[in-house]
Amino acid sequence: MDPELIAWILATLIGVMALAMCLGYGLWRFLALALSAAWAAFRTHPPGGTDPRITPYAGPEPARPAYWAGQMWLDARFAGQAAALTVWFLLTRHWLGGLVRRRLLRGRGGWSGELSDNGFGRLMLRLLAPGTALAALLSALLASVLLAGVALFFALELGLVALAALAATLAGRVAERLWKLALGIRMKCPYPGCYRPFPLAVHLCPGCGAAHRELRPGAFGALRHVCRCGKALPTTLMTGRRGLSARCPHCDRSLPPAVGTTRVVHLPLIGGTSAGKTMLLAAMLDGLRSWSHESRLTLEYASPDDLREANALGQQLNRTGWTLKTQGGQPRALMLLVGHGRRRRLLYLYDPMGESLRDADTTRGQGYLAHADGVLLVTDVLAAPVVRRALHAGDTERAEAARPADLGPVETYAGFTGELQGLGGRRGRLPVATVVTKRDALDRLDSLPRPTEPVEAWLAGIGLDELVRALGHDFAAARYWVVSARAATGAGALDTERRRAAEPVLWLLSRTGLRVGRLVRAPEERPDPRTRPDPQAAHREERSNTP
Repeated sequence: MDPELIAWILATLIGVMALAMCLGYGLWRFLALALSAAWAAFRTHPPGGTDPRITPYAGPEPARPAYWAGQMWLDARFAGQAAALTVWFLLTRHWLGGLVRRRLLRGRGGWSGELSDNGFGRLMLRLLAPGTALAALLSALLASVLLAGVALFFALELGLVALAALAATLAGRVAERLWKLALGIRMKCPYPGCYRPFPLAVHLCPGCGAAHRELRPGAFGALRHVCRCGKALPTTLMTGRRGLSARCPHCDRSLPPAVGTTRVVHLPLIGGTSAGKTMLLAAMLDGLRSWSHESRLTLEYASPDDLREANALGQQLNRTGWTLKTQGGQPRALMLLVGHGRRRRLLYLYDPMGESLRDADTTRGQGYLAHADGVLLVTDVLAAPVVRRALHAGDTERAEAARPADLGPVETYAGFTGELQGLGGRRGRLPVATVVTKRDALDRLDSLPRPTEPVEAWLAGIGLDELVRALGHDFAAARYWVVSARAATGAGALDTERRRAAEPVLWLLSRTGLRVGRLVRAPEERPDPRTRPDPQAAHREERSNTP
């Protein structure tokens, strides 16, 4: 017989046998085991235990990175490697190495591994070896092609999952950003030595107290972050982040819960030493409380520290009738939550020492001025040289008994206004509420006309027209009040004077969109409290607003 014909017949038989073995068994065996190995790569073993494939996160954030941000791709790589290694192991070790080389070529059964009893059987087993080897190669090749298609399709699915997670992350950030822009929320630290703005506060885990600096939609999760203690934390204000304790990321001091959820309004009280700033602050607090009892205005303190500070100030007034002189360096903001209807403002009131605004160098160190949304200019006209020169002998003693400020209002204004423009760069867009203090002392002076409305005309009439012109030129809007802080605070305070003392704050808040403008009466509508008798006036001693 022709050897070539025999070889062709044998090759055909081997090929047919290999194809049948491949399609009938080998291909499906390769696919089943490879897919099983790939699926096992996505499971933690043992369930609930540690997985050596998971690399612990060693970064500064005490949270676990989101699955889609890292581990998902590692698991996909592990699954691909597991499938490829399974195919390679089946081909080289099981089929070629074990089944073909160690069994069939040695005359042993492919399944049992037992040696055939006769030579013919061993010959037939050896003749099956090439077909089996070819079947293994075809099975491995076809399985690899199909697995590659599955891997490509799975990679596309993972890409879609990652894109969906990124879209959710971006949507969460954009929604929160637009929400803050719509409400005008800008977060700034209220503490002295800091006063710095920040885009995101540090939030503390309620489970273990760990500080999360990136608690927002991102690589650690779109809707929630999982703390290292296992506690799930919401990533946006809308999903509950506002309920977590927050700290300043710069100075690490505690922030009130309203920071980040409520628009902040910064109002510094500007005035010289002994101008009556602290007494006016106390009168404003009493006036806001009075308005909250008589209108839709709501008032609460932003933190227990603010409540203690306000109570201490009120106790000092009730006990002695005066407030202590402001001490220390940069002031801590007294924080109040003021609302009307559905709108609220987180009010930062700064009461700095008069010495801190004496010149350009000290004023430049008052970092809170860069965030001012308005200015409360506390004006003691008794300190103005032009007013002092107009006083007669008896009035001079009365003015001295009122302890005038160390600097006149024009000099005080000139000392801070230039630096205010340098720090904030927006003085021309700010409103200024000018409050003339110590009206109780002014009412007793015969050398000066009594304060009347409009106050700016009265100021110009006593020689302070330069100050009125400067305020009208430098600021976007200016309003004027004259107040007796002593008559608005302590025992026997007048409600009308309390509310008058709060009007400058309400007017400045109304400029930020809080609908409290109706509580601020026009100058011609303001009643004159001097027409109402004060039963305790005769018992009050003449003393300075700030000793």
